[in-house]
Amino acid sequence: MADNVILRFSKVNFEYSHDKQTLDEASFSMRAGSKFALMGQNGAGKSTLFSLILKERQPTDGEIHITPKDASIAIARQVMPKEFMEMTVREYFATAFTEIKYNLDKLIADIFEVVNLKVPLDKQVKAFSGGQQARLLLAHALIQNPDILLLDEPTNNLDQAGIEHLTGFLMLYEKTCLVISHDADFLNAFTDGVLYLDVHTHKIEQYAGNYYDVVEEIKNRIERENLQNARMQTQIKEKRSQAEVFAHKGGKLRAVAKRMREAAEEAEEGIVEVRQEDKTIREFNIPCQEFGSFFDGKILNLTSIHTFLNHEPVKHELEFTVRKNIHVLVAGPNGIGKSSFLNALASGQAEGAKISDEVRVGFYRQDFSGLDFNQKAFDALAEVMEKRDEHLLRSTAAGFLLDGRLLDQKIEVLSEGQKGLLAFCQLVLMKPGLLILDEPTNHINFRHLPIIAQALSDYEGAIVMVSHIPDFVSQVRIDQILDLSKLK
Repeated sequence: MADNVILRFSKVNFEYSHDKQTLDEASFSMRAGSKFALMGQNGAGKSTLFSLILKERQPTDGEIHITPKDASIAIARQVMPKEFMEMTVREYFATAFTEIKYNLDKLIADIFEVVNLKVPLDKQVKAFSGGQQARLLLAHALIQNPDILLLDEPTNNLDQAGIEHLTGFLMLYEKTCLVISHDADFLNAFTDGVLYLDVHTHKIEQYAGNYYDVVEEIKNRIERENLQNARMQTQIKEKRSQAEVFAHKGGKLRAVAKRMREAAEEAEEGIVEVRQEDKTIREFNIPCQEFGSFFDGKILNLTSIHTFLNHEPVKHELEFTVRKNIHVLVAGPNGIGKSSFLNALASGQAEGAKISDEVRVGFYRQDFSGLDFNQKAFDALAEVMEKRDEHLLRSTAAGFLLDGRLLDQKIEVLSEGQKGLLAFCQLVLMKPGLLILDEPTNHINFRHLPIIAQALSDYEGAIVMVSHIPDFVSQVRIDQILDLSKLK
């Protein structure tokens, strides 16, 4: 690894408004060729930090140094920007360069080998699955061969094979890389250290080692700080008590009392501010809707389903019934049509699929496209409730770390992780009979995932879910698997 520093933040401040500070004298440095994870709670400002590196935003105060000044930077964003959706794959990759590349098709073919992707270059970007678009985003960044590579949740929507392929590539990658991810195991495979953006202090803490090392170090630090404060509080109590005794004796002992009070004040100065841990969402349950006495328990019946082979639709005949309290995992590789199936199912457009008429459907979309980004978070929650109850709404939202300030914000300003928590809060308030979940771990802090898994396991309605995260799936009760790759 080279010794030169390629990126340095020096006491950088950034705030969106006077009451919304993101960075407070944040400082860190990265050497050329290093690979760091950027961690922090949902809404801490990780994506904002990326936008500062890209010069899309300017710091309120402080300096950002990139050496050399002409060092190239590229980013693989969390989701495909809307302005690229109508483009063909070839047109999309042409935007990676400032000049015309006459060998563009060859460059694309070479980078597709790196990300393990084969798609037609004349097909529109919007036609591809979330996993395929994730690979396109990554390839678009890599084809630029940047000096600094920024990856924003690169494993979202990738199947296990895609995650393993990306991990192997990054382990051999020789240039500088900064990665936002909530997938700790993925990060630990290739990173040298962690930049931890503290949502409480708005400062950046720099650590060597992997994320599990950081969590252990923070835990030990909190224990040390609490122990030190306990000792100081004991000393303060003893000194003040002694000062009271000597003060009442009069004479020369008053001077002793004064020294005791000064000692107590000195001990008070030794009290340290204990580092606050990241908050975790509260345990919750998703109530199942109440069905009428004539309900036969059948939620969903499938007589046919479409998959994709070499980007062409293939129809499969089958008999598959999903009853109340049955949880189904839909499996298969990226591009086979899992998200297309869930979208069609939720919209009532899936040929060969029949959801019972009285069933209320809750749909968690991987890209949150079901949310109106111009709507306030409060209104998005209120509209899914059968009977409006503001106290219930606010108390439920608080359990998902959505306080009054966030509820009053437009959804567009929430972080991706906060949008995910908002979507789960909607499901709780909706009380659905069928949950359709498309990659419900996307953008969610891994601290929250065991709680979400438990809520899904306990859900008494029907679930149809797609997830490429084996550890998460293993924590959720799954009763049936519908593997699209094994349909005849």
